[in-house]
Amino acid sequence: MIGIVCSTADQASVTIAEELLDLVDWTESEPGVYHHGAFELREFDRLHLELDEVAAAFDDPEYVVVASKHSGDSGPLLSAHFTGNFGDAEYGGEPRSVSQPAPGALKHVIRELDYLAPEPYEVAMECTHHGPTEYGAPAMFVELGSGPEQWDDSVGGRAVAQAILSLAGVGPDAERTFVAVGGNHYAPQPTRLLLETDAAIGHVAADWSLEELGDPEANRDLVQALFERSNTSAAVFDGDYPEVAAVLESLGYEIVSETWIRETSGVDPAVVERMESQLGTVESGLRFGERTATEDLDVRALPDELLDAAAAIDPADTVATVAAHTVAYQSEENGNRVGDRAALPDEAAYDALIDGLLGLLEREFETVKRVDGQVIAEREGFDPALAAERGVPEGPLFGRLAAGESVTVDGETIEPETVSSRETQRFDV
Repeated sequence: MIGIVCSTADQASVTIAEELLDLVDWTESEPGVYHHGAFELREFDRLHLELDEVAAAFDDPEYVVVASKHSGDSGPLLSAHFTGNFGDAEYGGEPRSVSQPAPGALKHVIRELDYLAPEPYEVAMECTHHGPTEYGAPAMFVELGSGPEQWDDSVGGRAVAQAILSLAGVGPDAERTFVAVGGNHYAPQPTRLLLETDAAIGHVAADWSLEELGDPEANRDLVQALFERSNTSAAVFDGDYPEVAAVLESLGYEIVSETWIRETSGVDPAVVERMESQLGTVESGLRFGERTATEDLDVRALPDELLDAAAAIDPADTVATVAAHTVAYQSEENGNRVGDRAALPDEAAYDALIDGLLGLLEREFETVKRVDGQVIAEREGFDPALAAERGVPEGPLFGRLAAGESVTVDGETIEPETVSSRETQRFDV
């Protein structure tokens, strides 16, 4: 069961509650208490910030969703966040304490808000801030903002209500969760990761949160609580925070990059670990292909000269061809060029990869064939030596002849076919 908290002291919460009650049929078991499927909605007279241990008011909820207003200068905004205080408890909860988040549920609701948001609303995950810090269950705030006009907006309120109701069947946890460190209040990096990768985000310590935290070494307990309550051992940084990084390292937590999260999105963690041990790290250029890993992976060198020839024709399609037939491969130039080695599920995958590269060569070569461990590609092409013999100077005229255009040199017309020869290229595979 999912508990929904609505406060009659909060105009946005009232708006969201009205839309929730209008969207589906509810059974009112007592004044201000409604039931629908997996949901129990309760109205409270007090502000949400004052509702410590609110889960006890419900019938054993798996997690709690607090429908609330967002207040700020951010313009029309639909948002969600977890709660906690990195310093004093000015707005509810306990000082230097964080709540138990619901990362899987928040990821789902942010994606739904992004899909449902009407113009001109933006969508964001916010950093961890304000209370309560103890609900008695995992919890999150889902908000309508950022000012009085939006708090009373039924269209924005309906989008929030629809996103909340879409949580039926969605649990509080996620397979991959990260604590986020750095960035501004509206957590642009975590929001990107929620929308574009398989990652879920637990607590978010924004730049201003770290200022309130103070010396991370002196507040190791709170730093550790961010991870323990988020049920993760890894963090992603938006910026450089050496003092925080030192504390995380001493506590045994891992720091990963946004690139690492993106490149490993949807990949079995065991495969990621295995490939990083055999082919190098994601940071050094490891990328993952489309094939499924097998017990007897074939990690082998790739035919570099053939790859170079294919990349000269179409670099993007060369990378795509390698990715289509490999489990993982080394890359260069930020993943835009294939490196030296790859992991393939079997010999048939390697043959299919070579056939794919041959298909790229066929775009520019007249004949391409594979014979006795070699690829032989032939074509009629511009011959600089023949052009030089005809008195054509190097430079733009070479380029025009290579493009199939005739040129004039000292009053003589030089046709491209008169300065071309049969070119044969061989590639060991």
